[in-house]
Amino acid sequence: MKQWLIRKLIAFMGQFYVWLDRKLEHPKGKILELEIDEDLDNMSRYDLCCHIEEMFGLNRDSFWRLESTQKIRYCAQTARNLRANQKKSRKKKSS
Repeated sequence: MKQWLIRKLIAFMGQFYVWLDRKLEHPKGKILELEIDEDLDNMSRYDLCCHIEEMFGLNRDSFWRLESTQKIRYCAQTARNLRANQKKSRKKKSS
C-alpha cells in the first residue's frame, strides 16, 4: 500500500512537473561541457523521449511513461553498453 501511494504521488507530481516544464524557457547550448546538436536543443521533453524511443526501437511512449529515475538508469546503462562496445572495437582493430 505504501509503495502504491508513493507511486501515485510521484505520478501526480510528474504530471505537474511536465505542465510547469512546458512553461519554462530552458537554456540552450552545452550541457556539462557537451555540445548539444541544434535539433535536440529545440525538442520538447516529449519529443526527446520519442527520439530515444525511435533510436532504440522502443514502443511509442514507453520511455515517456517511465519514472525519471528509470529514464536516467536506462540512459546510464545504454551509455555503459556503448562504451563497452567501443572498447571491444578498439581491441579488435589493434589485434
